[in-house]
Amino acid sequence: MQLNLTLALAVAAVPASALAQPASVAMTVAADGTGPTIDRDIFGQFAENLGTGIYGGVWVGEDSPIPNVRGIRSDVVQALKELNVPSVRWPGGCFADEYHWRDGVGPRAKRAVTVNGSWGNALEKNDFGTDEFFDFIDQIGAEAYISVNMGSGSVKEAADWLAYMTADRGTTAGAERAANGHPKPYRVKFLGLGNESWSCGGAYTPDYYVDEMKRYARFARNLNLEQQGTDNPAGGSVAGSDPMQRIAVGPGGLDTAYTEAVMKAWKAHDWSWSIEGLSMHNYTWISWPPPFSSIDFGEREYAMLIKDTLKMEEMIRVHSAVMDKYDPDKKVPLVIDEWGVWLAKLPGSKDGFLHQQNSIRDAVIASINLNMFVRHAERVRMTAIAQMVNVLQAMILTDGPKMVLTPTYYLFKMYVPFQNATRLPISFDAGTYRFGEVSVPRIDAIAARGADGKLWIALTNVDPNNAASIDAAVAGIRARKASGTVLTASRVDAVNSYDKPDMVKPQPSAAKVIGGRLKVTLPPKSVTVLSVME
Repeated sequence: MQLNLTLALAVAAVPASALAQPASVAMTVAADGTGPTIDRDIFGQFAENLGTGIYGGVWVGEDSPIPNVRGIRSDVVQALKELNVPSVRWPGGCFADEYHWRDGVGPRAKRAVTVNGSWGNALEKNDFGTDEFFDFIDQIGAEAYISVNMGSGSVKEAADWLAYMTADRGTTAGAERAANGHPKPYRVKFLGLGNESWSCGGAYTPDYYVDEMKRYARFARNLNLEQQGTDNPAGGSVAGSDPMQRIAVGPGGLDTAYTEAVMKAWKAHDWSWSIEGLSMHNYTWISWPPPFSSIDFGEREYAMLIKDTLKMEEMIRVHSAVMDKYDPDKKVPLVIDEWGVWLAKLPGSKDGFLHQQNSIRDAVIASINLNMFVRHAERVRMTAIAQMVNVLQAMILTDGPKMVLTPTYYLFKMYVPFQNATRLPISFDAGTYRFGEVSVPRIDAIAARGADGKLWIALTNVDPNNAASIDAAVAGIRARKASGTVLTASRVDAVNSYDKPDMVKPQPSAAKVIGGRLKVTLPPKSVTVLSVME
C-alpha cells in the first residue's frame, strides 16, 4: 500500500502535459548510407589563463593537499580522460596576446609575476607555463593547440617559443627545455596565429592582419622533424608524419572581411607559407554584456537562448560560402575555437573571472551546437568549447578540494561515440517549440556509424514542457535492439552543485526496437544518445 501511495505521489508531481501520450514523430535513418567523417577535433576544449580556469581548476601545485600529479589536480584529469579530449587550446583567448612565454619557464621561484590585464587584473604568477601545460595534456591524452602572441609579441618571440617546444636538445633552445626536465621535443599539433585580431588581439584591419600573419606562418616553425618535416624551396615541403596545422584568425560575426582577406591570401600563397585552418568565434549570449543569469531563470530565458544559439548556423553558412569561393575542395577547415553559453557572472564572484553555473539548458544548447557542427562536417572539422574548467560553459567546476561535473560534461561524454564516426543521412519532422514570440525547431537529431562499427543516434527535445515520441525507420540493416542514455531534469534551471552533484546526470533510456523500427520517448528538455544494434 505504501508503494502504491509513493507511486501516486510521484505521478501527481509530473506535469499533465508530460503524462499525455505525445504525438509520434516520424524519422528515417539511412544506416547503409554514407557521409563525411565527424572529425574528433570537433569535440575540442579551451583552457585560458582566466579566473580559476587554470589556477584552482587545473593547477594546485605539488604542495597542495588536493591530490595531484606534479601540481595538476588528479580528479580533474581523471574526469577529462573520460571525455577522450582531442585537443586543448591554450593560453588564450585574449590572454594569449599579452602572454610572454619566457615568464612561464624555468624554476617557478624565479618566474615573473605579472598582471592579467585582460581578465580582472588578477596577479599571474606564471606557475603554470609551457612545461606544465604539456604535462597536463599528456596526462589527459590530448593534443596541444598553442596560440601565439601576435598582439604584444613579435615574430621572433613566437619562433623562439616554437623552438623551445619542438627543437632537438642539440640546439640551444632544446637544451634549455631539456635542462627544465623535458629532453624530448613536444608535439604541437595546432598553432593559432593570433586571437580575435579584429578586437582584443590588436584591432588590426584585415589586410594588416594578413601581412603580419604571413610572417608568423613562415617563421614560427615546428622543428620536431618526426612530426613536421622540412621546407624545400625547390620542390615544395617535405611533410612529416603529422604536420602542425596553422590556424589563422577569422570572423567573430557575420562580417566577412577577415574571411575574404585571409582566404584570398591563402589562394595565392606559395611554398613559403600557408595555413591549415580559419578560426571563427561565436557565443550564445543575446547581447553584450550578457543579460541572463546561469541560475534561477525561467522558460523565457531558456527559449531566448535556444533561439540565439541558432545564429551559429547562419554564421557557418555565410563564412563557408566565402571559403568555398577560394577553396571549393574544402582543404582549409573552419575552426570554431570559441563557442558556448556566455552568461552573467555568478553573484559574489570576481569581475573578469567569468564564473557561471551550468544547467540542463546549457547541455541542450551544447547538443544543438555539436549537431550543427556535425551537419557541416565537410568544412567544420575542429572546434573548442569555452571553457574547460570554472569559466563560462565549463565541463567541470571546482572549489578548493571540491569538484562537480556539469550537465555539459555529461553531454560531451554521451557524444564520445561520434568522434571520428561517419555521418549518416537522417530525416525527420522537427516540429516547432514556441514561447511567446520565440519559435524554434522542437526536435534535433544526428546519426553516425561509429568507429566501433555501431549505429549511433543523438536526439534532442528542445521543448521544456512536452515529451516527443520518436518512431524511426532504420533503413539498410535489420535493427534488433537499442540502448543508451538520456540527460534531462525537472526544471530548465536545474544544475549540479557541490551539495547535490547528481541532479542532472545521464540515466538509462527506455528505447526499444519493435518490428525493426526504433521507438523512444524523449522527455522534455532532454538529450538522448542511442546505440542501435543489428
